[in-house]
Amino acid sequence: MEKGKAYVRKWAIDFTENQTASSSSRDIPNPLGFDRASQDQDDSTVTRQKKEAEATWKAQKAWEVAQAPFKNLLMMGFMMWMAGSTVHLFSIGITFSALWQPISALQGVGKVFEPYKDSRVDIVAPKLLFIALNLAGLALGVWKLNTLGLLPTHPSDWVSSLPPAQEVEYSGGGLPL
Repeated sequence: MEKGKAYVRKWAIDFTENQTASSSSRDIPNPLGFDRASQDQDDSTVTRQKKEAEATWKAQKAWEVAQAPFKNLLMMGFMMWMAGSTVHLFSIGITFSALWQPISALQGVGKVFEPYKDSRVDIVAPKLLFIALNLAGLALGVWKLNTLGLLPTHPSDWVSSLPPAQEVEYSGGGLPL
């Protein structure tokens, strides 16, 4: 064997030979019992079913995320009940936590539902439920503030801002000086 010449085996097949630009895998006949058209149709059906399943899963997860504040609402209500109605450090901390959590959740509604956005999934109703439950949590926090007496709801809370009353009558006793 000379140097520089490749050794060609008799049983080896070179697939690069006799290949023209017009030949393709479609020129090869299908084996018996195989129909390429039905295979392509099955692939499209499977793809459509996968997309529908994904859309169903996204809608289900969006509803789960929307209902999550309800669990937090029950937990916060129980914690506020346990804190009592007197003003002390624990009850104030629980109350402001009950106010802060819904506010921060309402600010991030778009980010919360971002993974579930899809043209086949309607996320308006889950968003509205999420917002309603967080507003209920906010109302619970405001109710606790009122219960603690930290909201100015009585006229006596505003006495310092009232002007002093005008004296209508003067009285003096005894001898004039």
